[in-house]
Amino acid sequence: MALPALTTPVPHSVGVNRPQRQLPPGACDSHMHIFDPRFAPSAHWPRTPPVAPVAVYRQLQARLGTTRTVVVTPSTYGTDNGCTLDALDQLGDSARGVAVVGEDVSADELARLAAHRVRGLRVNFVSPQSWGTTTPDMLATLARKVAEHPACQGWHIQIFAHPGQLIALAPQLQTLPVPLVIDHLGRIDPAEGPAAQAHGVVRGLLDGGHTWVKLSGAYMRSTVHGPSYADTLPLGRALVQAAPERLVWGSDWPHTTEAPGTVNDADLVDLLQAWAGSDAAMDGILVDNPARLYGFDALP
Repeated sequence: MALPALTTPVPHSVGVNRPQRQLPPGACDSHMHIFDPRFAPSAHWPRTPPVAPVAVYRQLQARLGTTRTVVVTPSTYGTDNGCTLDALDQLGDSARGVAVVGEDVSADELARLAAHRVRGLRVNFVSPQSWGTTTPDMLATLARKVAEHPACQGWHIQIFAHPGQLIALAPQLQTLPVPLVIDHLGRIDPAEGPAAQAHGVVRGLLDGGHTWVKLSGAYMRSTVHGPSYADTLPLGRALVQAAPERLVWGSDWPHTTEAPGTVNDADLVDLLQAWAGSDAAMDGILVDNPARLYGFDALP
């Protein structure tokens, strides 16, 4: 039975339409951020963060039909994961986290994050960081600490990088001692699509069997924009064809890289449907894959 139409938009998400397809039980939004005004942004951050607490995000879940989520600490908070951990406490066992830490992170801190259902560390080569420039050495150090810590078994390293950085880092990424998750379609230019050199790198990593890609942030490089983001179709479909079992989808709500009032999250779900090509592939990306990657319990 179709859900009733919305009467007002969800904050940070334009429109009142729902996804064309009702999502399956256990559907997971594997990349979003919480911004709660109770938590101050890092002194290094130049912009005022949006007001996007858990209560507002629950409205988005009700609109889209997702029930699980992965809260990713944004660069706004530097290495202070307090807002993310508070969100995980509010969301309960239906949520997992990806934290941001410095390379000097202690074993005790990693254990504390694990106790709050954090399942990975994000290494950001794109946005400004509180410690300065992210380096390949930092990536290697954090991957080693995760691999060696008993509380971090099953964790991954998530990397946000420009295509040229992915190309330069490829030899290191191929040998990480923990699984790798690549953010936002690798920021590959849709105009190049599967012909892009960075896509070749990503495809090689996928073929290696230890890398995942987040089908998210299509608007970051699209020149067509919503609702169709049609220029991203060749790239998204190529990734689905290459490794449908190691892809996850994320809304990237509240869309801090974009101008306010420009992103419709229901359209992003419909875009996933266009990339996936079948209900079975879409269900795998929304339910089965995130359950394996983030350690969600089996559905009743």
